[in-house]
Amino acid sequence: MGFIENHTGEFAALLTAVFWAVSALAFETATIRLGSVAVNILRLILGFMFLAILNAVRRGLPFPSDAGIDNWFWLILSGLVGFVFGDLFLFKSYAIIGSRFSMLIMTLVPPVTAFFGWLMLGEHLTLLNLLGMILTFSGIGLAILTRDGSKKEKLTLKLKPVGVLYAFGGTLGQALGLILSKMGMKDYDPFASTQIRIIAGIGGFAVLITFMKRWTSVIVSLRDKAGMKALTVGALFGPFLGVSFSLVAVQLTKAGIASTIMALTPVFILLPAVFLYRQKVTLPEIAGALISVSGVALFFL
Repeated sequence: MGFIENHTGEFAALLTAVFWAVSALAFETATIRLGSVAVNILRLILGFMFLAILNAVRRGLPFPSDAGIDNWFWLILSGLVGFVFGDLFLFKSYAIIGSRFSMLIMTLVPPVTAFFGWLMLGEHLTLLNLLGMILTFSGIGLAILTRDGSKKEKLTLKLKPVGVLYAFGGTLGQALGLILSKMGMKDYDPFASTQIRIIAGIGGFAVLITFMKRWTSVIVSLRDKAGMKALTVGALFGPFLGVSFSLVAVQLTKAGIASTIMALTPVFILLPAVFLYRQKVTLPEIAGALISVSGVALFFL
């Protein structure tokens, strides 16, 4: 029991990675049917509703009305940076260089988060922590690099620079979003904090959709039952459980460590890829998964 209590933040980060793996698979289906614009704002609206119900039961407050001005300021900024800026850049990179190379670049989130944690929060990592980070994102990189790759496909650095820049933008958004969340949350409730971040995300995307004149497509997507079912599952495990537990993680452990463990999502996606989609897993993918898991294990020593 003491071991679990001493590593509550790390376990929360591990659960976050699992939740995000489930949401990623659900959002993939939802995006194909509904489009990325509709998915982006509807997932946040549903996530907010789930949190309102939970917080009404847990705290007697369906809305984070007890948060201070300081909480609101930093968490709104975090929501805009993470949900809007980060996700927009990441989705742009998917279209230009593909999700595999985008996710490979996103493995830089842990060290970037650790850097911001040191710069803005004064957090320091031990040599064992750094070794764990290096092992974890090296293994993740190896697993991602071979996912969906054919034997004829060769690794090439001839990627469009703008696509790489967009992926780095996504990396920066996710890393800085986590740090700003920790700054804004402090001792405030993580689930109520997630609500504030989501409010900012909904507002940001609402402005973008209005500017793009895409509200009609968003409304039409509500009629797609299969798409909305997948979206609901994604919202449950993503903005609701995933994001909330990520805030629990950064509240209870160092941001760099939490970010590293949460980055295991691509590794957890390998299991459903094999058992649900009957995809073959290569030896490098298995090796990458084992290396990343061994890296995470160092955080529990």
